[in-house]
Amino acid sequence: MNNMKKKIIPHSVACALLLGASNFAFAAPIGYASLNGGTTGGEGGQVVYASTGTEINQAMCNRAADDTPLIIYVSGVINHANTTKISGSCDTTGEEIQFKRVSNISLIGTDSGALFDEIGIHLRETSNIIIRNIHIRNVKKSGSPTSNGGDAIGMETDVHNIWIDHNELEASGGEKDGYDSLIDMKAGTQYVTVSYNYIHHSGRGGLMGSSDSDTENTFVTFHHNHYEDIDSRLPLLRHGTAHAFNNYYNGISKSGMNPRIGGQIKAENNHFENAQNPIGTFYTDDMGFWDISGNIFENVTWISNESNHPAGPNPVSTTSISIPYSYPLDNSECVRGIVLETAGPNTNFAISDGNCSVESGGGDNGGDNGSGGGDGSDGGSEVSGDNLALIAGSDGSSKGYGSYGDVRDGDMSSYWSPSGSTGRISLKWSEPQTIGMVVIKEASGFEGNITGWTVTDHETGTVLATGTSVGEITIDPTTLSKVNFNITSSSGTPAIAEFESYATSE
Repeated sequence: MNNMKKKIIPHSVACALLLGASNFAFAAPIGYASLNGGTTGGEGGQVVYASTGTEINQAMCNRAADDTPLIIYVSGVINHANTTKISGSCDTTGEEIQFKRVSNISLIGTDSGALFDEIGIHLRETSNIIIRNIHIRNVKKSGSPTSNGGDAIGMETDVHNIWIDHNELEASGGEKDGYDSLIDMKAGTQYVTVSYNYIHHSGRGGLMGSSDSDTENTFVTFHHNHYEDIDSRLPLLRHGTAHAFNNYYNGISKSGMNPRIGGQIKAENNHFENAQNPIGTFYTDDMGFWDISGNIFENVTWISNESNHPAGPNPVSTTSISIPYSYPLDNSECVRGIVLETAGPNTNFAISDGNCSVESGGGDNGGDNGSGGGDGSDGGSEVSGDNLALIAGSDGSSKGYGSYGDVRDGDMSSYWSPSGSTGRISLKWSEPQTIGMVVIKEASGFEGNITGWTVTDHETGTVLATGTSVGEITIDPTTLSKVNFNITSSSGTPAIAEFESYATSE
């Protein structure tokens, strides 16, 4: 395969531009979104900034025409309270962010973060749309508030050339909890690339085709996405063609890739872990097809019955699919590490170079060393004694990779990552210990990703130190039974190899 490198423009460059026409370049998608004329979004158009849903709607409606190129940078929290319908030639609503009968738009979250809270994005009769660096969570179809039929991103009715990149999409449950899918494509959705997204904790990942009679959804690429704790539909694929490469799937409880009724998927160099029925035709006898190679199946269970037709336990291809574009293909052995480092928002649009290495899209992960104790460079107590983490237990808020114990095993090659961009890791002792310093060592390849943190006494909640970069962190000597290191912000996947703790001299 030919290696392809995307040109990335960091947000710091974009922010330096004045409002008005601009000609700076944007990254280009890899995959089906690069075909059919390509997907450029609002490249070359006016740049506007929005911190409410209403401002997003205004930006769409205030253009000279519904196809005038437009780049919308979003920051803050977008929700029902700050989203209202705006009238004009465009068709907006107050219940979701709707791209309907419009084209040539880029919607991009800024470095400070863009959270769409309980409000989804709806694309209908639209084309050439880019959605990047945005976090969408808990969009409901029942309960309150409802939005977008319960889909984080929903596409339907003559939608083409869409790029969904470096986003985080999540729900807090399945259909019985009021949620539907994270990415749905229906009624003629084509030429889509879904890349470098963190897609997690949902009953349904997404589908291509809402029913057996919905036959025109096709040509979708899924690459370098991190799927975690999802029941099924990765994707559910009817009739069309999809290409999935270099994705990392951790925690599929029911079924994964589900081509049926003639649908076909090329799945290569993906990593499936802790998964049931990762590939096959499920819940029907109307078979689909798969072209598979280079995939890793780790702790995978294959279950077949009258309506489930898994590809395993000895998976082989049932068709051959030709891909009409070039693409970088990482070795499957490095996919987990690459995806954990690059997928999701606020990673400076980091990407793989196709050779198991990461290219940064820019951004500064530096900064000062915090306050309230700092990193030890400004004085403080002298440490003494052994690393108390070696006699501690550990727990945390979540596990995106590794185990909690990996931070106290003395091994820099093992590490823990939370399931999102923030999280907690703790050391705990059966008897209280007095500590005056903790040392946080990031895993190799993840250095500088942690950009905000606090150290707290777990029992009292007292903040012992705060900062923006890690290393040696001195605190006033404190006797406690459990100490927390809380990651409050990150520019890439947080990964802690070692969390050390030391006493102080008299």
